[in-house]
Amino acid sequence: MKKVAALLVVSLGVLIASCNKDDSGMSPTTDTSTDVSLETVSTTAARFSIESDSVTTHVCKGKLTEVAVADLSTAITTYISTTYPSSTIKFAATDQSGKIVVTILLADGTTPKGLIFNADGTFKEELKHFEHKAKLTEVGVADLPATITSYITTTYAGAEIKKAGTNADEQYFVGIVIDSKVKVLLFNADGTFNKELDKPMKGGPKKH
Repeated sequence: MKKVAALLVVSLGVLIASCNKDDSGMSPTTDTSTDVSLETVSTTAARFSIESDSVTTHVCKGKLTEVAVADLSTAITTYISTTYPSSTIKFAATDQSGKIVVTILLADGTTPKGLIFNADGTFKEELKHFEHKAKLTEVGVADLPATITSYITTTYAGAEIKKAGTNADEQYFVGIVIDSKVKVLLFNADGTFNKELDKPMKGGPKKH
């Protein structure tokens, strides 16, 4: 199987979820595109990685508010360009205490990093498990456990399974298309259903 590095999340919903475990306040993004690549599934997995990262959860306060990459302080952009040469800033947001969460893509174009800065722009810490959990190993649709395919057939009648992969914890991320909409489902390592994940919005802030 082929190791695929999850691309960095670029949507506001990704980082809001990191500080707001209660998903009741968030609505899934509607996407009429039925082109489901492993990148789509991997991006959603990266969101889940941030959402479940203990550092983010304990450090952030309240919901996060998107910040334009161009509006980041010089202290932050200088730190990033010096510490992570040739990296690309993909997204930034602030929590209610003023801390800034920044996601970047390293120079290799495949390795994501999540960073947290204090309100004054000084570096605080890196998200420890983000890169590890965000990477997926592709799984052929025909190789998915029967438990997973049976669940999808029963619960999402008429859905087509497009792509699937497993993370470092052996959880399954499965991309399906139903009623011309893309959904990404999370299953536990034993094949039991965990939850439906909000798929990140297309687009996002412009690159710095």
